[in-house]
Order: sequence, then structure tokens, then C-alpha cells
Amino acid sequence: MKLKIGILSIVSVLIVFFSLDIGMFWDNVLFASKMGTAVYENSFFNWHIPIEFDPGHPPFLATVMAIGWTLFGKSLAVSHWLMLPFIFGFLWQIHLFVSYFIKEIWLQIFAFILVVADPTLLSQFVLVNPEIIQLFFFFLALNAVLKNNTYLKILGLLFLGIVTYRGMMLCFGIFLIDLFICLYIKKGTLKSFFSRKMITTYLLGAIPALIFIGWRFFTFGWFQTHPDSPWVSLWHFVSIKEFLFNLVVLTQRYVDFGRITILIVIIIGLFLKRKAINKEIGTLIIISIFSSIAIITVSIISTNSMGHRYFIASYLSLALLSFVIIQSFKFKKAIYVGLLSSLILGNFIVYSDGFSQGWDASLAHLNYWGLRKNTLEYMEDKKISISKTASFFPNATAIDNVDLNGDMRSFKNFTGEEEYVFYSNVFNVTDEELKLLDQKYYSIKTIKKNGVKIELKRRLKNK
Repeated sequence: MKLKIGILSIVSVLIVFFSLDIGMFWDNVLFASKMGTAVYENSFFNWHIPIEFDPGHPPFLATVMAIGWTLFGKSLAVSHWLMLPFIFGFLWQIHLFVSYFIKEIWLQIFAFILVVADPTLLSQFVLVNPEIIQLFFFFLALNAVLKNNTYLKILGLLFLGIVTYRGMMLCFGIFLIDLFICLYIKKGTLKSFFSRKMITTYLLGAIPALIFIGWRFFTFGWFQTHPDSPWVSLWHFVSIKEFLFNLVVLTQRYVDFGRITILIVIIIGLFLKRKAINKEIGTLIIISIFSSIAIITVSIISTNSMGHRYFIASYLSLALLSFVIIQSFKFKKAIYVGLLSSLILGNFIVYSDGFSQGWDASLAHLNYWGLRKNTLEYMEDKKISISKTASFFPNATAIDNVDLNGDMRSFKNFTGEEEYVFYSNVFNVTDEELKLLDQKYYSIKTIKKNGVKIELKRRLKNK
């Protein structure tokens, strides 16, 4: 036990240590930096986020940041170190999750490595983000379900439901997993499941989420968008065409960054061994399907963006399921190497500029940060004003919101009229914006590294 704790502690510290220079990225500019600053400058218990960037989610990560900044100073390094207990807690829960299904010590190690090798998970490790926090609480609650520990189940649900709205959906996933394990693995009944103890457990676990939802409704009258929200145009129920498109996108999320090999092995394995599906495999199938089912449902019936990271709980369960399945295969070692290699190589996938990529969903973005620093230094040397330079999400903001260094100079949102443009393929700009960049601007500095590029552009005089 002490050895395992020691090893996972060292791994957690190393993850944070090698992440210290990675800035706030994508949605975390909002959830960690902007919301964190709002809580930091007001009060830990004042969750009134400025309406112009209030996403409606509980500011759990923002509060963690604000408390840490108050105690240790506001900086990027402090923000990363604040993630340390959640990273360790998550790794410990994954160890417990794996060891529940795999009894042999050496097999546990290889299974653990395969599970945590998921590229989208690896990216969350190095970013300041709410995903690792809610994954820690999710697997805390899930392991409590598997081991029938009521107190830890309540504890996991209490915190999981207050991290984000997706955390609340994961709570519903825990409930469904608990229910279907009772019905199909333990061969229980609905009556036996809905006991007074079980109802009390989930009611207690839901208290923070219910309080937050009630508070938001009676205080603001809206949850996630409002008429003046910058995201209001992004949310509506889908048409049939949009629904079918969302199904395609959802499938792509599950096969992207090397995960396709995981699914292929599972499909083939379940077909070949369909008559030998045991309780372990059945339980993992239930977890894989129902952990993210609420998030999947909301994602495919609405026009909100569908991030790869939304489904990490399912990815990890599928990875462990694939490991369990291949144990009965003749060439299991070779298959394992293939699965692990596929996931590792997934971090090197970089799509063309016109293809929207989940840049926060693999480690491909690591190359961006050094290039960004070099470009900012070049702009400083050439006296190119940042306030006169356009950029794109998530870089079209104050430098402080990314680097937490007190530099309040801010890039402008791109309109095609600015003299300079800071462009990178990690920004996922639209086809129309790419066309404007090609027609109206020329590059004055271009730097690339392993598929990631940054171009500093200047407007053509006759355009």
C-alpha cells in the first residue's frame, strides 16, 4: 500500500512539474482564469460571476483557484500545483478501479498504463481544468458502488454534482450504473434496489447540486444561457439533419486519437466470446455505456459543442474492458502493444487547418506553448502592439488570462480589419476566417513544430 501511494505521489508531482509552463487553454481560460479571478477579487462565497462571461456552471474550479491564489499568490505555477491533490486522487481511484477487475499485480500495472494512456486524459493532466477534479469524484463514487460503500458513494456524489453541470450528469450515470449492476449482474429487482437506504443515499448525494440549481433559478432565472449571453446562439434543439450530424461527431470522438483500436478489439472480442461474457465484462459494459449516457443524450439533441473530454469516463472504462477481453486471446501481448501504441501515437495526430480538431484532447498542443512564447517575444522586439493585433479563441483575450502574469494587454477578436493577426492552427478558425486571412494578409513570421504552427500576419495595404 505504502509503495503504491509513494509511486503514484511521485508520478503526480512529475506531471505537475512538467506542466508548469502550460497556460490556460480553451474553456479553462473561462473556468479557471476568468471565473477564478472574479471569485478571487470578490469572495470565496460570492458565486455571482459577471454576466458577460457567466456560463452558468458552478464555479468550483474557480473557487479552488481563488483560495490557492489567496494563500500562495496568483500565478500559473500555483494554479498547476493546486491540481496536484486531484491528480493523485484520480490516479489512486483508477488504481482501485483496475484492481477491482484485475487481481494479478503485474496485470494490474499493464491495465493501469493502458487506461491512463488515453490521449484526452493525458491532456487533462497537464492543463488546469475541472475534468480531472470531476473524474476523481466520479471514480470515487463508482468504486464505492462496486464495493458497496455507502459513505464514499455519498461523498463522491456530493462533490461530483457541484463541479460542473456535466458532473451532475455523471451523477445520473452513477445512479444508472448502480441500478443496472443490481438488476443484471446481481440479479436483483427494482424493489430491492429502491430501498430506503438507496433512496436516502442518492438524495443526500444530490443536495449540493439541487441547492445550486435552485439558487441559480431563483436568483437569475436562467441556468446556462440568457438573451445577452455570448453562447445563446449556440444552444437550441437540433433538426433531424443536425441530429444525424451529431451522431457522426459522437462516433468520431470515440474513435479519434487512436481509440479506434480499442473499439475494434472490443467489438471483435465480444462477438467471438459472446457466449463467455462473465460478470466482470458485463459490469464494464454497463459502466462504459451508462457512465456518460446523460452527457451523450444532451450532446446529440442540442447544438452545443461536443468536446472529446466530455466522455473520458467512458473512454477509460472501454480501455479496461478491452484489456480484460484480450486476456483470453492467444496473441494478447502483441494486441496490448498495438493498443497502447495506438493511444500514444494518437497524441501526434494533427489535422489540416480546415478540419476542426480537439486541441485540448491530446498532447499535440504541447508544441504550441513554446511557439507562442517565441512569437510574443518577437512582437515585443519588433514593437508590434498586442492591442492592435487580432487573434482567435482561446487567445483573443488578455495575456494574463492565459499566463496569469499580470500582463493585461489583450488581443482583439478577429474581424479582418486589424493590421496584425496572431494565428495558430490550434485555434480552429472557420473557413470564412481562413479565406479572409489568405486574401487580406501575408505572413511576416511563421514558426512550426511537429504539426503545430503560429503565423504572425500583416494586412496587405491594398486590402
